[in-house]
Amino acid sequence: MRGHIRRRGSKWCVVVDIGYDEAGKRLRKWHSGYDTKRDAGQALTDILSRVQRGDYIQPSKETVATYLREWLDSARATIRPSTWKSYRMNVESHVIPHLGALPLQALRTARLNSLYADLLKDGRRRNGQGGLSPRTVRYVHVIVRRALADAVRWGRLTRNVAIGAAAPKQATRPEMHTWTAQELRTFLDSVAADRLHAAYVTAATTGLRRGELLGLRWRDVDLDAGRLAVTQSLIAVGYELSYSEPKTNRSRRLIALDPVTVTVLRAHRKTQIEDRLRWGAAWQDSDLVFCRENGSPVDPDRFTDWFQEHVRAAGLPPIRLHDLRHTHATLALQAGVHAKVVSERLGHSTVSITLDVYSHAIPAMEEEAAAKVAKLVFG
Repeated sequence: MRGHIRRRGSKWCVVVDIGYDEAGKRLRKWHSGYDTKRDAGQALTDILSRVQRGDYIQPSKETVATYLREWLDSARATIRPSTWKSYRMNVESHVIPHLGALPLQALRTARLNSLYADLLKDGRRRNGQGGLSPRTVRYVHVIVRRALADAVRWGRLTRNVAIGAAAPKQATRPEMHTWTAQELRTFLDSVAADRLHAAYVTAATTGLRRGELLGLRWRDVDLDAGRLAVTQSLIAVGYELSYSEPKTNRSRRLIALDPVTVTVLRAHRKTQIEDRLRWGAAWQDSDLVFCRENGSPVDPDRFTDWFQEHVRAAGLPPIRLHDLRHTHATLALQAGVHAKVVSERLGHSTVSITLDVYSHAIPAMEEEAAAKVAKLVFG
């Protein structure tokens, strides 16, 4: 393997022979931009060493944008459709506008740090909404790190510069707020006239996640047997709604329904049939249990907004929509339902996760258990 240095104008260049093409023509690669002959000589030694080790990467003008779009195309077959859409949206919205024109091989850790700082400060400037949340910026970092890891594996880069980038720390779990049984009853009574009343009841009595609730289909509900199956979720990626399969086998589950919820769902189905007849040919037959008046999916973020409006109107302590799930689990544990059953209803991967998340409900259960044991012993 041979190489030499050469002066070009005010700079020094490194020229390396990397072999021959199929026609027997010598292949040379130029590395330019060194300020001194000494710098060029050190670079030549390093390049020749990497060539001999087999980890030499040929210089390329490929840009970050070109690579990321190629990477997205290749990743499409290996990840869930909803995840791919999320990757694409974040790459196109937050990475390519800032780094797209930069040569991939010129990308450095410091440049990624600047990107993350810019996104935290004014990542939503186009919409006049300020910066992105630390959680979103960290997600962008996860995508970039995965993409650059593949670039190293494919021989496009020698190292993954995202590994050392200062991404925002993992977001802490939002503080959980739950309602008492009476507060939950007050809320459900207050939305009794709402066309999505059955959705709020089902969320409260099953602990379904928002996407699971809004992605529920009638084919997955057996009102005679009193149960439903979780087989898909409705998610929003950017401004696009799509359906996603459960992430894990535990998320794909059967959930028993209580008689009151079954009655509410029967009444809801009757109302939906009336809507369908009224809309006629304009009805969108999505088979969704909870949908808009014309049968189309309910936007998850809009559903969250409606929930918050109802909470304020009812004068109840403010909680998030997801806290209905927490309320269901907390009330179940406080009622003496076994943690294993609660875990299965929620779709947690292990019972320990359930016990960890809802540890606040355990002390009361332990006090009740102590009292019951004492009663057995002492009468």
